[in-house]
Amino acid sequence: MRIISGKHKGRRLVAPKNLPVRPTTDMCKESLFNILNNYFNFHGLKILDLFAGTGNISYEFASRGAGPITSVDGDMGCVNFIKKTATELDLDISVIKSDVFKFLEKSKASYDIIFADPPYDLSQENFEKIIELIFENELLDKEGMLIVEHSKHTKLDHLSNFSFSKSYGGSVFSFYEFESEDEEEIEFEDEG
Repeated sequence: MRIISGKHKGRRLVAPKNLPVRPTTDMCKESLFNILNNYFNFHGLKILDLFAGTGNISYEFASRGAGPITSVDGDMGCVNFIKKTATELDLDISVIKSDVFKFLEKSKASYDIIFADPPYDLSQENFEKIIELIFENELLDKEGMLIVEHSKHTKLDHLSNFSFSKSYGGSVFSFYEFESEDEEEIEFEDEG
């Protein structure tokens, strides 16, 4: 994997072969950050990276000036690799070893961007639960954005706060935002 942009642009990172991960491809990652560039200045944004795996997305955010970044993964090998890489590259990433669902139920922080990349074979119900927990527990800032990566076989566009999705081969990014005040429909009373 490589860091596409920012202070570590072009840096190649090699994760141990035995990690239970399916990293976001460079093409998908580049497309995702091209979209996010239209919405955010990354400098100083609080980021939450769920099912962080190799830390691929966390490093990209950090290289572009975002931080603090919280990376959550349940696998000790992944957690150790992210810690080691963040230290080597001097990135503002704190890593938490936790089941993502337990983390979402207990966390009290709020974030500007939340990225979730669960295993593609996670049940539809659990994909929906991730999104519901984030909004119910107010983990996303009012101006923030949640991005969930999933396979094209998982449908998440019916959920509250869904904004849009982008497909890249078998992968889909679904984006969620709070409705802004000026986007809500205004009802007028009929005076007739």
